[in-house]
Amino acid sequence: MFTSVLMIEKALTSADVEFVTTLHGDEDVAFHVLLQPRGDQADRLLRAIDDVALGELDDAAREGEVPEGDEAKGPAEQALQVSLTALHQAGSAAEGKLIEDHPLNALKALVDEVKADEVIVLTDPHYVEEFFHRDWASQARHKVGVPVLKLFSHSKA
Repeated sequence: MFTSVLMIEKALTSADVEFVTTLHGDEDVAFHVLLQPRGDQADRLLRAIDDVALGELDDAAREGEVPEGDEAKGPAEQALQVSLTALHQAGSAAEGKLIEDHPLNALKALVDEVKADEVIVLTDPHYVEEFFHRDWASQARHKVGVPVLKLFSHSKA
């Protein structure tokens, strides 16, 4: 069985599930899902810049209305459960947890624990972080010791 650690930032859509579950053809894949609740206010500026870069000015203006920090844990737990259910319904083994540590430390620990074959980072575009190679996938490539695949989710967060 192939083992993938799947790092996400929101609930998987049906298109996302189909995409990740068909990457390896007919091979059975076990997914270990990590989801990080939305960060603190420092991340809010970067998200607003990404929204502006995408021409989504209304979303940039509403950034302050989205729960962050401790308030984001409930919605994040729900998004994780929705994602795990969708992966199970697609016939994949899946378990997951919220990230409570630094994302890359949690990722490295899980990769080592489950002896993962790969990491899939599935996120919305984050132009500022990607430009400076500060996004999860760029940083993970130097830390986890297995191939890291970066994919963009099929809907906005």
